[in-house]
Amino acid sequence: MAAEKPAPVRVLYCGVCGLPAEYCEFGPDFERCKPWLRAHAPGVYPDELIASSSSGGDKDVDKVGERLQGVGISDGSTSSAAGDASASKPEEVKRLPGGKVKKKDKQEVVMEKIVRNKRKCVTVVKGLELFGVKLSDASKKLGKKFATGASVVKGPTEKEQIDVQGDISYDIVEFITDTWPDVPESAIFFIEDGRKVPAA
Repeated sequence: MAAEKPAPVRVLYCGVCGLPAEYCEFGPDFERCKPWLRAHAPGVYPDELIASSSSGGDKDVDKVGERLQGVGISDGSTSSAAGDASASKPEEVKRLPGGKVKKKDKQEVVMEKIVRNKRKCVTVVKGLELFGVKLSDASKKLGKKFATGASVVKGPTEKEQIDVQGDISYDIVEFITDTWPDVPESAIFFIEDGRKVPAA
């Protein structure tokens, strides 16, 4: 006998955020999803279930649920009045699908000297692409200027960086600011002993 194939599951996706209807409360903007959920998925939406139940004890659960929706995470450094003022401002943060916030990278060039085999070292240059510099061209110019090997590689964070063989930290800041005038000297940093130190 052949085993029966299971029937495919039909999933109702929210027309506002694109998540499955039962996950909208975890999405980027639950308040905008509520009217769509009331119209298209009344059995899934928790407030509709609570309103349809006849017991009076469930109203406390509704109040707690509404309070939990408004809870946010703060660093505790601002007062509650400042927190209310910042909450009333319209959000200018770019959101990715699924509600993740896209962080804007700081425009800075970070260099680090990595020692290998006790004597050989590699200078890693990160962040030039944030100033509109093409990394392949930059690696060629760095290799030619310092008469060494330079290549574009993916770093541990999956971002591209330039690895230059040897210790070139003595002259690289001046070379970068002269070659690419869009890169200010105040935006160049070295990593020394795990700390970021300004190059200037």
